[in-house]
Amino acid sequence: MNHKQRLAVLASASILVYLNSFRGAFQLDDYNVIVFNPAVHSWSAWLADTCRGIRPLLKLSYTLNWTSGLGLFGFHLFNLCIHIINTMLIYALSRSPMTTQSDIPDTLKTQIPFIAALFFAVHPIQTEAITYISGRSASLMTLFYLGSLLSYTYGRDNNRSLFVYVLSPILFFFAIAVKEVAVALPAALLLWEVIVKEKPFSFRRALRYQWVHWTLLFCFAASILIHPGYYRLISFSFGFRSIYDNILSQIHGVVYLLSRLLMVLELNIDPDLPVITRWSPLLILETFSLFFILYIGILCRKKYPWVLFGICWFFLHLIPANSIIPRIDIINERHFYLAGWGIFLVVSSIIVLPFSEFIRKQQYLWIFTIILCLTLGISTISRNHVYRSEIALWEDTAIKSPNKARVFNNLGYAYYLSGRSCEAKNAYLRSLLLDPDFILARNNLSLIEK
Repeated sequence: MNHKQRLAVLASASILVYLNSFRGAFQLDDYNVIVFNPAVHSWSAWLADTCRGIRPLLKLSYTLNWTSGLGLFGFHLFNLCIHIINTMLIYALSRSPMTTQSDIPDTLKTQIPFIAALFFAVHPIQTEAITYISGRSASLMTLFYLGSLLSYTYGRDNNRSLFVYVLSPILFFFAIAVKEVAVALPAALLLWEVIVKEKPFSFRRALRYQWVHWTLLFCFAASILIHPGYYRLISFSFGFRSIYDNILSQIHGVVYLLSRLLMVLELNIDPDLPVITRWSPLLILETFSLFFILYIGILCRKKYPWVLFGICWFFLHLIPANSIIPRIDIINERHFYLAGWGIFLVVSSIIVLPFSEFIRKQQYLWIFTIILCLTLGISTISRNHVYRSEIALWEDTAIKSPNKARVFNNLGYAYYLSGRSCEAKNAYLRSLLLDPDFILARNNLSLIEK
């Protein structure tokens, strides 16, 4: 296949596994940020909210869908289009770490990027960023983020200043305007310079190409101090838990996310992850495992530098973004969306390299890849089906998080909205049994008992 044919396959695979996502309903945060949020219901309201609100570009996309008249179909179509474009960006960017490797076969330079992008397209861990409409915050940010990176790498490789100093910073600004975790981009550019770009690495030279990005980063950091919306958000976040407890909890959260790559039937929109306040043998083992993964990448540095790049990319975009500022939830599957590129790049290398160097039977490689992608695709279709209604989603979540009070409160509310008062009451009682001080569940229960 040539590059156009590969892109067509990637787009087709994305469409096939997400066709049934169009049956998905509004869920959870969709009501707060879209359905019951007047700031996204008209263009004048969006414009008035731009100065005092946060994430203006994300809200702009919601306004575009809300005013289009296409209803839920329009929201899902937008999310799917974003995912298709991101998959193509992943394919293009995955080729970059290998272009400087003259000692590897040309087949590897096409097979590894293509299979990495294919996994990105069809793996069910991506559903929360696509089928869950509010998950767009991760996928839309990723679109501008990867676009900025691609513009930068293209400009650097071809000496095109317009791409390096203008287009890439503009896309970086758009990514921040969608979701704040995009501030990691300047560090990602440095990572690309250190591992991928020709040697020797010079920090001064890299800064000469990246000074616009770093200037934007510092300007955004300064704006947080004077912008009331961001200031309230950060102040609220630091009230959840200490930074130390958050870091310990994030270590476990990262290992949990990695395990979802294999445990595709256990995907969960509201996982019951504990707040960890002290070291334990299990946490030490998990920490050692993460360092061991990084060590493997370092061992591959000379022969397979893209493996180290993929591992560092994963850690860069998952651990710091969630560890510095605490969140209500320890971690969610949609946080894997951008960080996952690195892991898919590593996994595709693990699959392709043995077939290339030892087995030397390319037909077996593609048979294995097709079977694996079909399995993942079927799992994605199955996961999309869970989003068909609030009741279906929270019944599934209640099975997987049976000890989380919030899950049963949400399930009870879904029953209540559907007129199933008896089942709603039982769900609220289960929630209060798990957490007697859960005021929201108690208030919801009182609405039924009146």
